[in-house]
Amino acid sequence: MRSLLALLIVTLALATPCYCEKGIKITKEVANAFVKRQKRSTLYERYFEYYKSPMEQMHERCENYPPCDYLSDQIGFSMAYNHFFGRY
Repeated sequence: MRSLLALLIVTLALATPCYCEKGIKITKEVANAFVKRQKRSTLYERYFEYYKSPMEQMHERCENYPPCDYLSDQIGFSMAYNHFFGRY
């Protein structure tokens, strides 16, 4: 019985704004805070979005291998990478 009463109260609370004359109004500034356009970028910036640097590729390789990831937290990335994958 309590759950039915709680459900009825929640339903009424949610339906109340629908019956108001003004309804829900959102200003342009608030709406723009939620929806952001993608900024235009140069060809140089687009290149670096798609292609990663060799160091970033090594970091990802170490992160995807759990023993290397664990050891990098203990002794540092470069020593852990050298231990598991050899010299970079």
